[in-house]
Amino acid sequence: MIGSGTMGSGIAGHLANAGVDVELLDVAGSAADRDAIARGALERMCSHSPPPLMHPGHVARISVGNIEDHLHRTRDCDWIVEAVVERIEVKRDLYDALERVRRPGSVVSSNTSTLPLSLLTERMSPAMRSDFCITHFFNPVRFMRLLELVRGPDTRPEVMEELAQFCDRELGKGVVHCRDTPGFLANRVGVHALQAGLVEAVAQGVTVEEADAVMARPMGIPKTGLFGLYDLIGLDLMLDVAQSLATALPPADPFQRVADGIPLVRALVCGGYTGNKGAGGFYRGGADAREVVELATGETRPVARAAIEAAAAGERDGLRALAEHPSAAGRFARRVLAHALGYAASLVPEVSDEVVPIDEAMKLGYGWSRGPFEMIDSLGADWFRNLLAAEGFPIPPVLDALGDSSFYRTHDSRVVHFVMGRGHLPLERAPGIVRVGDFRRLGSPMLSNRTASLWDIGDGVACLEFHTKANALGPESMQLMRKALDKVAERHSALVIHSDAPHFSVGFNLDFVRACIAERRWQVLDDALVEFQHTCRAAKHAPFPVVSAPSGMALGGGFEVLLGSDLVQAHSNVVVGLVEPVVGLVPAGGGCKEMLLRWTRDAPDSETRTAGALRVFELIGIGRTATSPELARPLRLLRAQDRTTMNRDRLLADATASALELADGYEPPATPEMFAPGPPAYDAMCAMLDELAGKGIALRHDVVVSKRLARVLAGGDAQAGERIDEEVLFGLEREAFLTLSRTPETAARIAHMLDRGRPLRN
Repeated sequence: MIGSGTMGSGIAGHLANAGVDVELLDVAGSAADRDAIARGALERMCSHSPPPLMHPGHVARISVGNIEDHLHRTRDCDWIVEAVVERIEVKRDLYDALERVRRPGSVVSSNTSTLPLSLLTERMSPAMRSDFCITHFFNPVRFMRLLELVRGPDTRPEVMEELAQFCDRELGKGVVHCRDTPGFLANRVGVHALQAGLVEAVAQGVTVEEADAVMARPMGIPKTGLFGLYDLIGLDLMLDVAQSLATALPPADPFQRVADGIPLVRALVCGGYTGNKGAGGFYRGGADAREVVELATGETRPVARAAIEAAAAGERDGLRALAEHPSAAGRFARRVLAHALGYAASLVPEVSDEVVPIDEAMKLGYGWSRGPFEMIDSLGADWFRNLLAAEGFPIPPVLDALGDSSFYRTHDSRVVHFVMGRGHLPLERAPGIVRVGDFRRLGSPMLSNRTASLWDIGDGVACLEFHTKANALGPESMQLMRKALDKVAERHSALVIHSDAPHFSVGFNLDFVRACIAERRWQVLDDALVEFQHTCRAAKHAPFPVVSAPSGMALGGGFEVLLGSDLVQAHSNVVVGLVEPVVGLVPAGGGCKEMLLRWTRDAPDSETRTAGALRVFELIGIGRTATSPELARPLRLLRAQDRTTMNRDRLLADATASALELADGYEPPATPEMFAPGPPAYDAMCAMLDELAGKGIALRHDVVVSKRLARVLAGGDAQAGERIDEEVLFGLEREAFLTLSRTPETAARIAHMLDRGRPLRN
């Protein structure tokens, strides 16, 4: 890895995550430490948040050096990645030096996002050109799924095939093959959409908050929105990216109409407001005193939290309802959709004859829930043509060629997609890449309600998919899950729990809890908890294997679903843990019981049992989470037999294979024997809590919550070593949950989390 800046160190770290040994080289430092620059990058990698390494121990796979002294090390490397400064002469000089030392046949790639491959290879030898391509990763490399691969006319086909396979399976990337055009795919479409959003926000007179509410979940765009994403990326970097694209594109390209964005961006950068990495950008200030910039004046004011009717209509009724809303925010949405989707459509066939690579690039690289052509299908092609005409935009040729059809549809029980000049062809995915959305396009679920669906995915396996906001779980989710367990028992051999959504589940539905508290419906809340507990237990003891395949967050109640599974096929970036105390509650879906089992089941004596209970108390009490399977296993949040998949798009296929493997001769687990840790454990937990309170680490309500948790984990009134039934622990969990729900402090914590998206300490 040559170049140890943000991208170079990120790529090096993720290769180390995949078990690859990496040489990380940069320019030479001082005489005292010529490897200082690369070494400094390695040190930052170990302390960076979010961490680029899935486990701190992976840093041992990275060796540092400098280009002047150690370029000869590339002789032993299969793949040499260049991520140095975006100046063509610097890169060319490096390639000249590499030609003298590298092993013939080794792959050489550039991580450039601005320089065309044709320019990079101008003075390369034919042998070097045959081994050269562009591998454009997105930042942060560990978490961003897209990898754009660009080949030149002389690149060997084997280079592209081997890289695509390795980056897909070993690095977990969604590989999209791109032509050598400016900005490739994702940035060409994504940067244009952001610039168009800036221009139209000012033109339509909407506020920063209104624009961010519209250009977020209602459009299927991440919740950061437009201006929030600008702040996250950095206003100065966005200026450079937009200018680079404008320079690379011809004067007639529609991007040029929005390339300059709005003058306010440059004014903010000149004033030192470059975004989150500095003093703020469009948003400034701390969590409790946040300010926002007025687009018309550049002055700041407190952030407004008023509901945006157009955004609410979009979330409730779909994309067209958002675009048709009779308000300034609705007008803003129409104009942005006309700009962004019209521009994406105009790029066919310049950047691709197919629409799938563009859709995939936007979903994988920018986190859109739907690609631009999927969004056009949602709006209706005829409706979108009329919108373009009404707003004064040209009709792209691909829309004329499409006619009255849609870009994606089903034909002969297969999903087909539109290819310019060839009509609709079958949608082919790489072997092992399967999505629940593919089954949704092809047919109807076996069971469904507004919170979850059960799909037949073939080979005797069914898939349970949650589909609420952030996959929060409530009574309806559990009712559908119970019915699914009964349905699978009738006609299938295994069940997989998985969805294409960003998160497996953020936990029990706090909106439901808040409503129950406000209306004092304690019996309704207790009934819901009983349903949750018994459903998770029914999954654990079902007559067939249950495999959960989580990605994103699997927290609280979502994690309790994992605890009831025979096996977890986890994505490599999954975040797991029981975090209920953060909102003033304790786990009450069997989480306390299951974690206690994991830490005390094989305890030979009371002392060991107490130590295990204390470990669980610590993990749950502070809401400890693990951000990778490797970090989860030592905490017993995942077990040794649980498995890991690097590529999220391979999770469902891998989980299905695991489920079928377990189904052969499957016998459900026996009901476990449990023994109460008892008063010694309770006293030890309280002593730990007193110490934390004395140091000011545990606040007053933390103490209240934790003492309730301690009672559950100790086994209530049971004596040390006394055998206790699962139902006893279920009852203790619910008792603690309901008691805490009646306190104003817990109600305040829940409201703060729901309304502000962050914890309240009280």
